Amino acid sequence: MSGDELNPAAVPQPAEDVQGDGRWMSQHTRFVQECKDGEPDVLFVGDSMVQLMQQYEVWRELFSPLHALNFGIGGDTTCNVLWRLQNGELENIRPKVVVLWVGTNNYEHTAEQVAGGILAIAQLLTSRLPKAKIVVLGLLPRGERPNPLREKNAAVNGLLRSWLPRLGQAQLLDLGGEFVHSDGTIISQDMFDFLHLTSTGYRTVAKPLSDLLLQILDETPEERRASLV
Repeated sequence: MSGDELNPAAVPQPAEDVQGDGRWMSQHTRFVQECKDGEPDVLFVGDSMVQLMQQYEVWRELFSPLHALNFGIGGDTTCNVLWRLQNGELENIRPKVVVLWVGTNNYEHTAEQVAGGILAIAQLLTSRLPKAKIVVLGLLPRGERPNPLREKNAAVNGLLRSWLPRLGQAQLLDLGGEFVHSDGTIISQDMFDFLHLTSTGYRTVAKPLSDLLLQILDETPEERRASLV
């Protein structure tokens, strides 16, 4: 992207309170409070893909032991996550790793704009948390059969694969290929509505993600000692 100001997917903004019950802002306020009370080693931030993970056994089994906070809000776009992180959700915490998973709700934006929005979040994280590693989860395929949104999400991942390494601290973990069968279909046992993951689907994501997080967290003390020399 030639400049974030030209990219509508990189403009921070709170979610519109369409229902009128203030739920989004209430969740954001709760997250800001959790920053004052918690000392996470791992911060998860993103949309419903992050939020719903907390409801499954795999969260308690693999991620809670890592002192993880879950700052996921259903329906969020890159713009919403950018706003949240700029408005208190990074205050008072120094996670060693941030897992970012957002972008599939950016319906109005092109693949390049979405990737630019995700990159803008990663850049904010690296500037605010210079010692943290950033793991960006690739956008998953969606829809039972091949469709334009799948192609767009794949294009976003392709751009991120080339852009993120330039930040030094960030990397892409793309697990989308695990969900598409040889005939191009996705099954409801993995995604109950062909977008959101089932317990089985989350396990497919969680195992390689957990392995990567453990590897990063294990590396961190050595890197910290090396930086003190």
